[in-house]
Amino acid sequence: MSLNPSIVLVNLNNMFNERISPELQEAGYTPIIVDDSHQVLENVKIHQPAMVVINRQHNDNTGFSLCSQLRKQQKSIILIMMINAETVEERVACLEAGADDYLVKTDYSPALLKLVCFYLTPTQTAKEQLQYSDIILDLTTRKLFVNNNSIELTMKEFELLKYLMSHPQEVLSRDKILENVWGDEFQGESNVIEVYIRYLRIKIENEDHKRLIHTVRGVGYVLREG
Repeated sequence: MSLNPSIVLVNLNNMFNERISPELQEAGYTPIIVDDSHQVLENVKIHQPAMVVINRQHNDNTGFSLCSQLRKQQKSIILIMMINAETVEERVACLEAGADDYLVKTDYSPALLKLVCFYLTPTQTAKEQLQYSDIILDLTTRKLFVNNNSIELTMKEFELLKYLMSHPQEVLSRDKILENVWGDEFQGESNVIEVYIRYLRIKIENEDHKRLIHTVRGVGYVLREG
């Protein structure tokens, strides 16, 4: 058995598997390709992988059901859903299924490698943080702290909040945000920023917390108090 941590790839297309497998091996991981959803639970039990990447399976809920089963059995495993399109409905379905993050279906393997790096690369020992008002973003653990309460962030939530906190009180246009947070990999809907701002507000602005992320109509967003 390999000493390298394994990553299970479930029902992904052959071209993607052939492209990503050597790249995962080069990064220090052992890819395990599973084409039968019924075999996934057994494979996870045997190999104890660090991550499972699951195909959403066209228009049925097979992928989401499998993700939900894995989450109930494996609390600490990283689950990534490969979805059809970056829509609000797909994003919500991922969260409800217990996925840590998602990837839009594509042969663009660096996007998956970026998620692998984000979730599985050990963090440095020296702490580096960004702070604004009473929120702290730990750049080493990639966690958000609001009033000393730890909050988990997905990769894109982390990158978006990091960009906002790196430019406090500066109005950032939608084009700047797309360029600096999504870059050339952006293939989603035009309202993707609004979707992620909404999720960040839910995590930051509970009933007792003041609004920090403000919409500047026709321009973009700004991080400021009041």
